[in-house]
Amino acid sequence: MIVTVVGNPRAASRTYGAAVAAAEAVAARLGHDGPGEVVDLAVLAPHLLAPGTHAGVEEAAELLSRATVAVLASPTYKATYTGLLKAFLDRLPPNALASTAALPVLVMGHPRHALAVEVHFRPLLVELGAFVPTPGLALLEPELPGAEPIGRWAEQVAPQIDAWERGRLQPRS
Repeated sequence: MIVTVVGNPRAASRTYGAAVAAAEAVAARLGHDGPGEVVDLAVLAPHLLAPGTHAGVEEAAELLSRATVAVLASPTYKATYTGLLKAFLDRLPPNALASTAALPVLVMGHPRHALAVEVHFRPLLVELGAFVPTPGLALLEPELPGAEPIGRWAEQVAPQIDAWERGRLQPRS
């Protein structure tokens, strides 16, 4: 199952569109049906820092923890992902993504932020136990909707995910 998590504070943002396009591109190359489930954190934002639990946040965290492939997308704020995305991921228990191939996607206004996807975003996903194929996707705003760069990126990461999935399913000796 593919799950896409969008960490833009604005609902139905350009980041949302890029994330869904990335999930569709990867799904097509892996032979999955459609991009799967989408969690738009803008809808859950008022509840992420509130005390206690919220059913929508808990359901989104559970959905992500069951994903085989997760596309996690954010606009680039201060050369990294948003606090909204971090607040959501901080709610996950250790190794919550241990059975997940996680694909980081950052939408950025300037090419100088291109390394943020590898330097800042990747370590967060690895800390949660995810397998993170190389490279993450760094999309410049002028490239949006991004069909061409997303397609090139999906061609690079899909074989890595496929090999990882096959390796997980085969018995270890």
